[in-house]
Amino acid sequence: MTAGGRRGRAGRRSLVALTALAGVLLTVVVGVAFGVLFWSVGNMRQANLAERHSVAAENQARLVDNLILDVETYQRGFVITRQAQFLRPWKVAQGHFPPQAQELVRISTSPAQRTLAQEIARGGVSYIRDYSIPVVTMAQRGDPRASSVAVTLDGKRRIDALRGLFDRYTTAEGATVEAREATTDSDAQRAGIAAAVGIGASVLLIAAYSGYVTRVIVWPVRRAAHLASRLAEGDLTARMPRTGAREIGQLETAFNTMAGSLENSLEQAREAHRRLRLLYDAGMAVGTTLNMAQTARELVGVSVPRFADFATVDLAVSVLQGEEPTPAGSTPLQRVAREGVRDDDPLDPVGALIPSALPLPPARRSGATALFVADLRASTAWQAAHPEDAAGLLDYGMNSLIIVPLTEQGMVMGTVAFWRFRESKPFEKEDVADAEELALKAAVAIDNARRYTRERETALTLQRSLLPQHLPEQPAVEIAYRYLPTTTRAGVGGDWLDVIPLSGTRVALVVGDIVGHGVHASAAMGRLRTAVRTLADVDLPPDELLTQLDDLVMHLPGADEAATGELGATCLYAVYDPVSRRCSLASAGHPQPFVLAPDGGVTAVTGHAGPPLGVGGLPFETTELELAPGSTLALYSDGLVHSRELDLDHGLDRLRHMLASTAQSADSLDAACGAVMDALLTTPPSDDVTLLLARTRALSSEQVVAWDIPADPECVARARILTTEQLEVWRLEESSFVTELVVSELVTNAIRYGRPPIQLRLIRDTSLICEVSDGSNTAPHMRRARGFDEGGRGLLLVAQLTQRWGTRHSTAGKTIWCEQALPT
Repeated sequence: MTAGGRRGRAGRRSLVALTALAGVLLTVVVGVAFGVLFWSVGNMRQANLAERHSVAAENQARLVDNLILDVETYQRGFVITRQAQFLRPWKVAQGHFPPQAQELVRISTSPAQRTLAQEIARGGVSYIRDYSIPVVTMAQRGDPRASSVAVTLDGKRRIDALRGLFDRYTTAEGATVEAREATTDSDAQRAGIAAAVGIGASVLLIAAYSGYVTRVIVWPVRRAAHLASRLAEGDLTARMPRTGAREIGQLETAFNTMAGSLENSLEQAREAHRRLRLLYDAGMAVGTTLNMAQTARELVGVSVPRFADFATVDLAVSVLQGEEPTPAGSTPLQRVAREGVRDDDPLDPVGALIPSALPLPPARRSGATALFVADLRASTAWQAAHPEDAAGLLDYGMNSLIIVPLTEQGMVMGTVAFWRFRESKPFEKEDVADAEELALKAAVAIDNARRYTRERETALTLQRSLLPQHLPEQPAVEIAYRYLPTTTRAGVGGDWLDVIPLSGTRVALVVGDIVGHGVHASAAMGRLRTAVRTLADVDLPPDELLTQLDDLVMHLPGADEAATGELGATCLYAVYDPVSRRCSLASAGHPQPFVLAPDGGVTAVTGHAGPPLGVGGLPFETTELELAPGSTLALYSDGLVHSRELDLDHGLDRLRHMLASTAQSADSLDAACGAVMDALLTTPPSDDVTLLLARTRALSSEQVVAWDIPADPECVARARILTTEQLEVWRLEESSFVTELVVSELVTNAIRYGRPPIQLRLIRDTSLICEVSDGSNTAPHMRRARGFDEGGRGLLLVAQLTQRWGTRHSTAGKTIWCEQALPT
């Protein structure tokens, strides 16, 4: 390095040192000057505050003085004139004096002034209490002393003393104010001098620092900035000169340019991230359930306010019903969801019908593309398409709109509309892609929900058509029931119930469950219910009926029986006889019922539950119960007492408790049935739920008569006589001829073709029932007799003369029965 270069560098170092020293000295001077300035300003502030306090105290003293003068003036006016109009302001003045005097004491600025104020307060109170009030009292009584010279001079002396105190107080406060004003002037002068010194020193400091920065930093950095610009342009051969200067300014410009570019890139990245995040959140939030309305609400919920200020979803009525979408414009839309940043928007409410399936201007619509209106106020086409709503929407502040059709497989299911209003940034073309993506996600979820709704409605319709619409009226039991299908995605299950009237006023109660859901389960339920009704007409005992039903399930045609759920079917079959008050029941894998006694006690039926239907190889057992009149049988499916969240034993205990509690509080059996369901099903069920309550009735001895008939043809006449006599007792003489003929034929057949013991029983309830039992298991057959046959016409006559007839078998023989309608 040359000697000139070393001297130049040494000179720059000495200049830097001198500049730094000068900067330190100027900094100290500026600090001292501004310290004096702040101290003076603080003193001025304190002086001004004290001066305001003194002025307030002086004004308060004048107020108190005026109150004393008012008391004295109105008192004198009353004493002289004896007019009552002076008493009111006199009382007001003496009432205001104590608090105002205490306020004067509180705001006094010094201990001496506070002492004077206390003397003023005591003197004023003494004047009012000891002089003014007694004088007014004497004047009111008409005492002449009230206006005597002595009393007047005493009052003048008191007033003069108070005025002397007021003069001392105000004179002292005035002197304090003058002193503080002088102090304020002195502090203001010092503050002005300090401010001038500080400003001058600051200017020098700024100038010195500017020179330092310019010499040492600015010039060298400019060259560095120029180099950075060349490097940013791609000139990789550029190098930093060893003796560069003035680099900072150009380097700052280059860095600002790069920063601006990076900022734009970052903003674009943030916008892209926001859009991706919106679409991701929509993918996660939309379509969480198979409910079209809920899916629409999820779509508008994720769109507002992140994408739009207002959003609405309108679906075709046919789609809401689970049907296939129809061509656009052929069915109206119904608004199913609406969301906005405000609640007073003029958009149609949820539930409103939209006239057109796709309310888009034809000129702006191509196939199923979105409608984009960047400026609603400037769009004459949109205003012409919506003349009724356009004015209200524009007045409200809507400024931009995107309407996207919800399409699936080329069919329009509805539309989703996005709105922005007032200060919000109008939609841009890039936003249309986001709107279409949101609509696409929602359309897929809505179409899935539509398909689920259609399948569910199909299964429900099938199941409802297979279930009894109205349970038959019968004399044995009073019936109340509830059936509630599941609300899960699995679909409708295969639960069913039935009430089947049997011969002899008996009734069969049936509850069953098909494992599985959907149309297959409903179809399997229909087949089993039909089979149960067919077997019940044969009057089989419960265990034999379930055996036959089990065999039927095992031999049903088809290789996919397990898929239909029939191999996982359960059934409970119970028969109640109101004459004997006995109930016989058998279970094929189904929960045993509860019995609610008339006194409110609840017991579970203890009996063997056989295997589910379709297993085969294992017997079913019949459980016999004797029920008191008014007892209630509770038959149910496992969906009522068992779920993922509810243990079976706990569910049975809850059902037992609810049956016991509702028996005392419910007004009717139907109300009790509803109360049990409401109490146990606090959440939507995960499986079908069935509950059947049957309150037993008993036929009295006056309604049933029975006679043992010897196996002698001559006893047929005796049977006719007994029948006729009993019908006279029941006042059913109109039925005597037909009944006598029927009894004659049935008893004759029992004697001729059966074997003892033979019994004749008549039951009178809603109909007249005639039963003839014998010990033979031979089943009678009705045949058409030829012209010259002597027999074979008995059962034909019975069938023609009665409403219905039949045969039921028991372990001890058979019973042939028939029913007649009672005379009107």
